[in-house]
Amino acid sequence: MKENPRILVIGTGDTKADELSFMRERIEAVGGVAVMMDVSVLGDPPYPLAHDRHAVARAARSTIEKIAASGDENSAMTLMAEGAASLARTLHEAGEIDGMIALGGTMGTDLALDVALALPLGVPKFVVSTIAYSHLVPPERIATDLMMILWAGGLYGLNATCRAVLSQACGAVVGAARAALPPDAARPVIGMSSLGKSCLGYMVALKPELERRGYEVVVFHTTGMGGRALEAIAAQRGFAAVLDFSLQELANQHTGSVVNSGADRLENAGRAGIPQIVAPGAIDMVDFPTWQEVPGRFAGRPYHAHNRLLASVTSDAATRREIARAISGKLGSATGPVAFILPAGGIQQWDREGEPLHEPEALAAFVEAMRASVPAKVEMHEIAAHINDADFAAKALEIFDRWVAEGVIPPGKPRDREAA
Repeated sequence: MKENPRILVIGTGDTKADELSFMRERIEAVGGVAVMMDVSVLGDPPYPLAHDRHAVARAARSTIEKIAASGDENSAMTLMAEGAASLARTLHEAGEIDGMIALGGTMGTDLALDVALALPLGVPKFVVSTIAYSHLVPPERIATDLMMILWAGGLYGLNATCRAVLSQACGAVVGAARAALPPDAARPVIGMSSLGKSCLGYMVALKPELERRGYEVVVFHTTGMGGRALEAIAAQRGFAAVLDFSLQELANQHTGSVVNSGADRLENAGRAGIPQIVAPGAIDMVDFPTWQEVPGRFAGRPYHAHNRLLASVTSDAATRREIARAISGKLGSATGPVAFILPAGGIQQWDREGEPLHEPEALAAFVEAMRASVPAKVEMHEIAAHINDADFAAKALEIFDRWVAEGVIPPGKPRDREAA
């Protein structure tokens, strides 16, 4: 528990001095230490700084004069974002900050997202933004543990509404920095994807088996941001191996659904050389917001409203062939070892015979396309079983154990060995 956590406070002090000064006061009032960073381009704030705009520019390997003359506000703030992210990373690595909070409209939010991505999981990151929760923010820009709050009443100057929001944000980041427990690296971490527990249930068998072997298992719920978190941690080489068995977000992105994890889904583990065992769980379903009409290309397809937020339709055979080729293309670009398990008996709970999403012809089209398109360098394991059958989990463990024996995956650290 950190008694006086040091919070990096980021904003354009030349235009938002009153708001940022209030944030400094609130952070210090609840026991934090405000470390002020100014990302202004044209002027200086009237309060003391730990890191001024010149220091931010130097961190971007430039000068504030060159940044101001770079062309327009977009190019200038992009360079300031580069400097702010680099400087924040350096401050964290030197042990000089325990969390960050940033304030902004679209411009300040754009910069703040880069800073948040530069800091590792477990460092509290809070963004006060006029576009919090907006579709203007793409999934790939959102850090794994980012917190946001809408900056209500924050267009110009302080007011009672603005103070209420800023005080909550400052209290939240200080409290988070006090209570935060960084990830424990005692055991190698396995990243696993799934879509709930009723749709895809293999983790019920796999998680305890992997834990018994001495691994920490982290399961990501693939409803858009879950897959984004998996990709972000993989990009930082945070996994010993990835068991990516739910690729519905890839199908969503391919078909234009907003319920996706970004265009780099199923790419970051491969780019980082992390061993991957992959399966096509739930790629036959496409999610979209329940409160929107069914997209035109899916009119007449089987439909299911999961709740008032999320609904699904199934894709046809032609779309599933496209998705198969997209999966194969991403697997082919991996720099590390990849095994692909193709469960020809089905890929999610409701496509079994007798279930409402059972479409054997469309499933067969996908299976055929995967057989034809999987790159030669990928281990291909076709099984007759359904993805939720015991045979699927057994095949995954068989590959995993062989890769451990071959040194592809680092050995686990069993609990009894740790206790000893």
